[in-house]
Amino acid sequence: ERVGRHDQFFELGGHSLLVVTLIERLRQQSLHTDIRTIFANPILSAIARALADNDHAASVQVVPPNLITPTDTAITPDMLPLVSLSQTDIDQIIAHVPQGISNIQDIYPLAPLQEGILFHHLLETEGDTYLLRSVLAFDHRARLDVFLSALQSVIDRHDILRTSIHWMSLSQPVQVVLRRAPLLIEELTLLADGDAQAQLNALTDPRHLRLDLQQAPLLKAYIAADPHSQEWYLALLNHHLVCDHVTLEFVVTEVQTILRGKEHQLPPALPYRNFIAQVLSVPVSEHEAYFKQQLGDIEEPTAPFGIFDVQGNGSEVQEARLPLSDELSQRIRHSARQQGVTPAVLFHVAWAQVLAQCCNQDDIVFGTVLSGRLQGSEGADQVLGMFINTLPIRIHFAQQTAQQLVADIYERLGTLVVYEQASLALAQRCSSVAAPLPLFTSMLNYRHSAAGTSDTTEARGNVWEGVRILHGEERTNYPLTLSVDDLGQGFTFTTQCVTGIDAERMNTYLLTAIEGLVHALLEQSVEPVRRLSVLPAAER
Repeated sequence: ERVGRHDQFFELGGHSLLVVTLIERLRQQSLHTDIRTIFANPILSAIARALADNDHAASVQVVPPNLITPTDTAITPDMLPLVSLSQTDIDQIIAHVPQGISNIQDIYPLAPLQEGILFHHLLETEGDTYLLRSVLAFDHRARLDVFLSALQSVIDRHDILRTSIHWMSLSQPVQVVLRRAPLLIEELTLLADGDAQAQLNALTDPRHLRLDLQQAPLLKAYIAADPHSQEWYLALLNHHLVCDHVTLEFVVTEVQTILRGKEHQLPPALPYRNFIAQVLSVPVSEHEAYFKQQLGDIEEPTAPFGIFDVQGNGSEVQEARLPLSDELSQRIRHSARQQGVTPAVLFHVAWAQVLAQCCNQDDIVFGTVLSGRLQGSEGADQVLGMFINTLPIRIHFAQQTAQQLVADIYERLGTLVVYEQASLALAQRCSSVAAPLPLFTSMLNYRHSAAGTSDTTEARGNVWEGVRILHGEERTNYPLTLSVDDLGQGFTFTTQCVTGIDAERMNTYLLTAIEGLVHALLEQSVEPVRRLSVLPAAER
């Protein structure tokens, strides 16, 4: 309710998504800053001094314009300022695009994580690790048709949802934005003598289905009538190449707005190409220097329980969810505010504690998912696209206390986000781990999934009347993945593990670790964090 000049951003509950909003609102007032400045100067008056001292305006990137117009009858290399392609490359792309040149809006390279996802797609022959599925039920066909129409309107608005990926016989992979990309809708027939939902799930299982990445949009709708009722089902597949967690929430919000008849209130759609231009503007040498300094002396992988396979397809995973109690959630938030950090920092430390015990190492590395929106590009708080990236973070316990380690990880994360669009492959090459061993085999995904305000919740209730969300799933290629959902008040753990690791047990280890860490912080304990147990009482 009140913010003073001596207040600290993170103590007030600030976090990475709010940093994006802060930077964007400053930019709209012709004031320019970046994530490094906010982390280094989290007190309001210090941020103001940094704004006054730094002339960021001079360094604001100018994105080269898209030179392809709807009336062009040819596309030549000089018309593609973001990518270097030969005329042969371009002609091959045109040959694969429906309606050819007239339907091509733009061509540019892939973002770093897009390249990694494409790599895993090409490794697989059946199914796709990064093909996500949501299953919904509608009380009648007319409501389903209205929903699909609204979804098509969202696709029409946003470049990334009309994007296909091309790589065959090209000098480098590229993404091609189409002017028109109708959603492919396939109707399935379900048998009356079987469970309808089970049949639909089997027919649309991402472990067996694949999308043609060269055909936009990288979404596909499977619809089917329930033979036992008036209901209709929708299994919507979307590929992680074009959608991250935040983008999916934007899509849902826009569909809601359209269904409410308020499409005219939607903000102008901003192009994903601006983000790609920003990624390309940072020299690879800068990323390389940072990760060599961070990882150069690491010779041993951090592989919990000795499992090294990071090229799995996610098909043989078990998943376990664990909601935290309100009381513990409040203590975590209180403890984070006392330390002047976000709760995400505490969960990074707790996860590191678990991995240190599971690997019997004091110096560990794991992948952390970064939002990818923290560099201050225009409209970063509302652009749809694949922004996130996974990068290694190193945590060296030594004899550090809880307070010391939290402060250390806060600083490391604040520096890492500056390089949030570095290539993971480059970062891994900067270590001394001998190929083909991976640098790490576990990942932490801390994501904000807070429910909306009462107004949006009420509106959502009206819009979703007659609609049931039945199922949603996502997978990764890592053998051990922890997702922490920050729900605004509470937290939920979701752990995915390959066969041989018990997901529920991993959740319990993390719960024990975060409880012990919070207690140590509140008590200002001088005991080294490495000595805090992650074993629950029953297992101890």
